[in-house]
Amino acid sequence: MEGAFEDRCALCPFRQPIADTFPRVQAVHSSSFVRMGGLRVVTVHSVSDVNRYIKDLLAGEPVLRGIAVRGEISNFKRYPSGHCYFTLKDANSALKCVMFRSYAGALRFVPQNGMQAVAGGSISVYERDGVYQLYVESLLPEGTGDLALAFEQLKEKLAAEGLFDASRKRVLPAFPKKIGVVTSSAGAVLRDIYRVSKRRWPQVQLVLYPVQVQGEGAAGQIAAGIGFFSRKYPVDVIIAGRGGGSMEDLWAFNEEVVVRAIAAAKVPLISAVGHETDFTLADFAADVRAATPSQAAELAVPDRAEVRRQVENLTGQLTRQMQGAIAARRARLENILQSRVLREPQAMLAERRQRLDFLLAGLQKSAQADMQAKRHRLGLLLNRLAAINPAAVMGRGYGLLTRQDKLITSVRDVAVNDELKVTLRDGSIFVRTLAIKEKGDR
Repeated sequence: MEGAFEDRCALCPFRQPIADTFPRVQAVHSSSFVRMGGLRVVTVHSVSDVNRYIKDLLAGEPVLRGIAVRGEISNFKRYPSGHCYFTLKDANSALKCVMFRSYAGALRFVPQNGMQAVAGGSISVYERDGVYQLYVESLLPEGTGDLALAFEQLKEKLAAEGLFDASRKRVLPAFPKKIGVVTSSAGAVLRDIYRVSKRRWPQVQLVLYPVQVQGEGAAGQIAAGIGFFSRKYPVDVIIAGRGGGSMEDLWAFNEEVVVRAIAAAKVPLISAVGHETDFTLADFAADVRAATPSQAAELAVPDRAEVRRQVENLTGQLTRQMQGAIAARRARLENILQSRVLREPQAMLAERRQRLDFLLAGLQKSAQADMQAKRHRLGLLLNRLAAINPAAVMGRGYGLLTRQDKLITSVRDVAVNDELKVTLRDGSIFVRTLAIKEKGDR
């Protein structure tokens, strides 16, 4: 039976008899056996042995080592440990994937569900669950570079936080005394900044914080340099930059730690990364972007020759304005000195006195005429008032007829037997109505 079992195993593509390959973990007596499809197997294997054997088989298959798999990312999860778990799938199948922290930490972009990607690694078995999966060592987005995707993802994230808002931008100081430079101590960048700065504004002081501008650890050094000039060694303006290079070379200036350090800087900062066509996230966060390090120096300090020309122009303008003002005051003084009031003061005084007398006479005459007119009008009003005085009317035989202190103006205001009061010039008469006769009655 055992020989027949081994012959059947020879049909396996791996060409190894399973009975010989597995360790004999449990021996049985010759009288004991396990039947499997009519076969008599003298060795029983554990689940761990089977999973380990399959793992060894997969590990020995060259095709499954260093394999690249294309598919759509789904169920992506990053755990606090730093390990990432996800599934790659296509229209017909799915493949579980794991990316350990040592590899996941090197990812430039954030994998997202639904993203097409190519994963590189090896196929192996997770013995505990008996599940085979792809152990991913590299992951690249399909259709675009991982750096370009990481750039856009981080740009969108930081822009949403307002780190690139124009309202955050500060104006560079006109006459800086001290400039902090965050760049490599070797290379042309530092020389260009020094040469241009000293040529334009010799009295400026340049302070270098030397950093590594590319490679592992560069971003942390750049952020530390910016923080140094913001908190420990105050300067008037900061220049952070490097020379040109590929996107990979410039990547340190796209790291989140650098962008946040720029946004948190307490003094204006100029980014000077690469050449004119190179853009990094540091450029968006900086107060001013310079196309080159040389241009950064030009933006940071004034031009001594231009300042001298401006001073000369302002001096000329001020001189001309002062001369014009003096000339105007001199002309006015000459006019005053030539005026009659200074040449013939007595004659001017006599003329002013004569005019004053004339005005006083006219004023008195006008006041008298106005007084006479007012007196005449007052007499007319008094005569008119005397004519309508009730006492004068009563003196001519008229009286006032009232009932209960109410003036009677019509026969309809009284009734028979009403008590009435007749007021005359020298007293009152109380009467009673005997009869009422309206006008026209007989």
